[in-house]
Amino acid sequence: MNTVKKYLGFVWILLAAAVAYYSIGIFGGKLTSGKQDDLVFGIIVFFILLPLIVTGLLLFGYYCITDEYEEDYD
Repeated sequence: MNTVKKYLGFVWILLAAAVAYYSIGIFGGKLTSGKQDDLVFGIIVFFILLPLIVTGLLLFGYYCITDEYEEDYD
């Protein structure tokens, strides 16, 4: 089970990189569209939600790789 957790840790880190890459590509266009509605939506997603999501996925993957979820109840 620990090997599965480590492999899934790498999956979470790769997922974080993919989310960051595609979100910058999609919502980067919203910041330069010239419409006020797109600008407000792009700022909220790009500067608030995207860092939270990517950081959460990266931390979860890091904890899986470093066996932080090991059951040690001594």
